[in-house]
Amino acid sequence: MQILYEDSEILVCFKEAGEAVQSADVRRPDLESRLRLYLSQRGIRHSALHVVHRLDQPVQGLVMFALTARAAAELGKQLTDGRMEKTYLALVEAVSPPGEKKLGEAADGQMIRLVDHLLRDGKTNTSRIVREGTPGAKRAELLFSAEGYDAENARALLRVALKTGRHHQIRVQLAGAGLPIIGDRRYGKLAEQVPFPCLCAWKLSFEHPKTGKRMELEAPPERISFGKSAEGLLIISGHSVQNKVE
Repeated sequence: MQILYEDSEILVCFKEAGEAVQSADVRRPDLESRLRLYLSQRGIRHSALHVVHRLDQPVQGLVMFALTARAAAELGKQLTDGRMEKTYLALVEAVSPPGEKKLGEAADGQMIRLVDHLLRDGKTNTSRIVREGTPGAKRAELLFSAEGYDAENARALLRVALKTGRHHQIRVQLAGAGLPIIGDRRYGKLAEQVPFPCLCAWKLSFEHPKTGKRMELEAPPERISFGKSAEGLLIISGHSVQNKVE
């Protein structure tokens, strides 16, 4: 666990792949429990910790927590109305002609938009793409562009911007577009050398719940590890990451 930003209102940390944000299994410490212990050791009542958003357990990246009820409510509103922007990095491979076409377009600088309707199955903890109007289905939208492209092997590192927040949304929509995330054992192809999906919650942009100032936090590049599957594709805009407050 690495804390990237902390003040009296919020805390943002980097979650490792495989760690649960919250878990009912007391035998396996989760991120929330570790942070509560951290706050307790500093004399801050651990009950003040509120989860603002979550990441799937296999996914690595930035997770935000609020330290007051008022901050939690304000950040929740930002998630709903779109003021909070979440950007991910995903290493994918094309498994169909439509997928290869989309990768080519993204590599040419186009921003690709995917809109689907997802239906969640609580029994299997999965989601799938269904027809619009299917009872219980929710609209899902994301945008992606290519950060790096390996034309020979039809793979790319995508920068993905979520416009909605649905269950397993990025994993399901990219797989549905013929671009499964490498290492995603649930929706993609198995990759023996990659134990977790090559997906990282890379950037958070939001308004500070107390000051109203715009903040932008990015995961340190050295923390983003996709193993051998990346093979040089993991280049983030060719510059060092700097967390900033406007």
